[in-house]
Amino acid sequence: MLDYSSLFALAAVVREGSFERAARALHVTPSAVSQRIRLLEERVGCALVVRGQPCLPTETGRRLCQHVDRVHLLEHELQQALPAVAAQGPSRVALPVAVNADSLATWFAPALSRFAASAPVLMGVAVDDEGHTAEWLRNGSVLAAVTASEHPPAGCNSRPLGAMRYVAAASPALMASHFSAGVNIESLAVAPSLVFNPKDELQTRWVFRGWQTSVELPRHTLPSTTAFVTASLAGMGWGLHPQSLIATHLAEGTLVELVPGTPLDVPLHWQQARAVSTLLEALTREVVVAAGQALIPC
Repeated sequence: MLDYSSLFALAAVVREGSFERAARALHVTPSAVSQRIRLLEERVGCALVVRGQPCLPTETGRRLCQHVDRVHLLEHELQQALPAVAAQGPSRVALPVAVNADSLATWFAPALSRFAASAPVLMGVAVDDEGHTAEWLRNGSVLAAVTASEHPPAGCNSRPLGAMRYVAAASPALMASHFSAGVNIESLAVAPSLVFNPKDELQTRWVFRGWQTSVELPRHTLPSTTAFVTASLAGMGWGLHPQSLIATHLAEGTLVELVPGTPLDVPLHWQQARAVSTLLEALTREVVVAAGQALIPC
């Protein structure tokens, strides 16, 4: 049997990023946190935390943190059924999720906010490329994720949400300076593009679908959905934008489609751990409703 005070100390270190902040959250001394982690590592026979700024869990540490998250959900269910065992005073459950930045900037944040405004939770939102958010669920870092992956990790469920429609767009000035002779492989190889991070392949996918060939795109890295729009308006580069986010700019002509009528639809899925939890179920309902209103059926 594992010592849960040590498990909670591990989860606090990973959540807070340091032993000192974990100690403040648990109302104990940093040395007490360090001792609990050391005893737990001796018990399981391996390192659980990589000391640094911030502290990060090892693979085994992540699995134990996921276990702690599920324990908290189970405790919440028990307290709902048996109020006599509830802790004194308000109690909130940590609920970590992962989502792609474009969903967070458009339809996901309102759904999350509605849920968290009335639920006894503390949300932890990790942002990653939609092709990689499922890995956060797979390694135990989160309990649910918006992902482009159709197949869920072991122990998880998956349901389709719909497709996010992206449009390749640029400012009229950039169109005039780089695409005056047309949008083709030659002009795309010269015109600056925008990517969210090195994992972002939307622009490359759009080009390959249109011309059936790959090209090395000059690119600025800009890890912000709203900054993508700002940069495109200023003529910094072209990029794939959520259509709903730039609809007004397209209507006003401040942004122009590179090739009209060539959107890229990215199917999204909601994947969650198979935990019996009214909180996860309530979050799922909000997510599904919001996605149904904002995404394209697919």
